[in-house]
Amino acid sequence: MTMPLSSERLNLSIDTTSGEMHAQVEVPTGVIPISDIVPVLRSLGEQAQALEVSNTVQSGKTISCQKGCGACCRQMIPVSPPEAFVLIDGMHMLPSDQQERIRQNLALTKKQLQKVGLLSPLQDLADSPHQHSDDELESLNRAYYALRLPCIFLENEVCSIYDHRPSGCRSHLVTSLPELCQDMANNPIEELHVPLRAGTVLSILWSDLTEGPVRLIPLPVAFEWAETHQELNAPTWKAATLFDKAMDGLGKFLQHTRAAFGHKKPEE
Repeated sequence: MTMPLSSERLNLSIDTTSGEMHAQVEVPTGVIPISDIVPVLRSLGEQAQALEVSNTVQSGKTISCQKGCGACCRQMIPVSPPEAFVLIDGMHMLPSDQQERIRQNLALTKKQLQKVGLLSPLQDLADSPHQHSDDELESLNRAYYALRLPCIFLENEVCSIYDHRPSGCRSHLVTSLPELCQDMANNPIEELHVPLRAGTVLSILWSDLTEGPVRLIPLPVAFEWAETHQELNAPTWKAATLFDKAMDGLGKFLQHTRAAFGHKKPEE
């Protein structure tokens, strides 16, 4: 990932399913690769989540998630293509001993996935030229979760790259009892509504730029995908153009979310 020489601070008002969000973001200027827009979308996602958290707390509920609980870190985390490039660049900046631990965890995870016949479907999902249905993705999600594989970044039930974790990891918050999360497939988990999924918006942006499917790559194969597709992160765009396209993708996401939400607004 390149380091932008300068940035511009923008104030945005976005109508989400959690209410009107007044957000502030630092947008790079100049010419950048797509991976440099990742922090902007992640910031918007976190500000939208903060709005939903505020709504939830005001309604009298409590967020159950605390540091040291890695229950959510045993799911199949989807990674957008731009984030895959950010992950692999970030990996190279870690201390060598930490890099080695992560590589060992990754090798063990892929070995276990191969043993149960899931590795190939995940690799196919990462490279497929076709858009997969929600039912297909849900089937893979359930099969993956049944293995209870800890994330390759998890150390002592704490994320070892917390500040740089993928967008898909940042939206998992619950208000149900913490112990219920030990079996999220069968217990009545009360998850917070996610008004803005930054990873999905980044995937929509990627789809627009590449004229391909809205691709979400399973984390265990994201490094492999990024290493073999480095040339796809080489093109650069004017930052303003890329940001505008990202906002178009955000609009598409919000339109879909509002339709799925039944055009209902949160209760005042």
